[in-house]
Amino acid sequence: MKRYGHGLVPGRFHPPHAGHHHLVRTARDRCERLTVLVRGTSAEPLPLEDRVAWMREIHPDVLVVGGERYDGPEPVDAVFAAEPHGFTSEPYEDELGRGLGAETVLVDCEPPLSDTAVREDPAAFWDFLEPPVRAALTLRVVVLGAESTGTTTMARALADHYRRRGGVWARTRCVPEYEGGSGALKLAHRSSDLPVLAQRRAEREEEAARDGSPVLFCDTDAFAATIWHERRFGTAGPAVGEIAAHGRQHLWLLTDHRGIDCADDTERLRPWMTARFLTQLARTGRRTAVLTGPHEERLAAAVAAVDALLAGGPHLTEPQPERR
Repeated sequence: MKRYGHGLVPGRFHPPHAGHHHLVRTARDRCERLTVLVRGTSAEPLPLEDRVAWMREIHPDVLVVGGERYDGPEPVDAVFAAEPHGFTSEPYEDELGRGLGAETVLVDCEPPLSDTAVREDPAAFWDFLEPPVRAALTLRVVVLGAESTGTTTMARALADHYRRRGGVWARTRCVPEYEGGSGALKLAHRSSDLPVLAQRRAEREEEAARDGSPVLFCDTDAFAATIWHERRFGTAGPAVGEIAAHGRQHLWLLTDHRGIDCADDTERLRPWMTARFLTQLARTGRRTAVLTGPHEERLAAAVAAVDALLAGGPHLTEPQPERR
């Protein structure tokens, strides 16, 4: 089998999938060194910088660079200056190779996946996506509410419901509440405790999204921590708010306090908490569903809201037309 000095694999990788990785690994095995050029812009549904980061994590033994065009500034010019041989699984890329002065080597795609099909229904191709890509495409659902309103029960029930679908859904995960148990948020002794708890929990959420199903359930999140911080210390807490601002959640299910008994010492605070959650969810434009009534009715309403979210998918439209 012919070997090459410098290989180039160009593509949009929108998103990267098993077919792309087979191409990269095949080219790597046939070249002394290999460059992967991720093409696109930051304005696309999956930003260029994210795709570059994913490809670097998945293929640490090759050089991965990003560029919006072929005749642009560094690092693209530096890549082409080495007269690479272009590897591709798409015949239309042969024109690209000739334009770059590179000999094009066609590689059969294994498995033969359609980029468009993967974008239209990532869940159907979930097992062909690598952990960092799955984490980015996972739809994340937060269950939150005042104390003793059944958030933990609901989050676990939802995870169980979707696991019963089987297939990739059998891996549906539920990220538990903050370290320290159910009272960790409201019993924190210092304002500085909550950002630490929120950050640790955000990290566990990322880990769960990497090896879970297309949906992830979270028992509270950093946004909920801002309300707990306000109740406990009188302010929302900028450090917690910063963590919440960088969250990847898509749907918030608020458990209403009405109709659920609790200890007398917390009953007087629950209406304020519910109202504050509602106000801040609306103010920040978060997609929200309020769960009321007995558990069975709440679960049915929650499943309906989650199914509506899943039906919309991660909204991966066609990539931007390439600029020549």
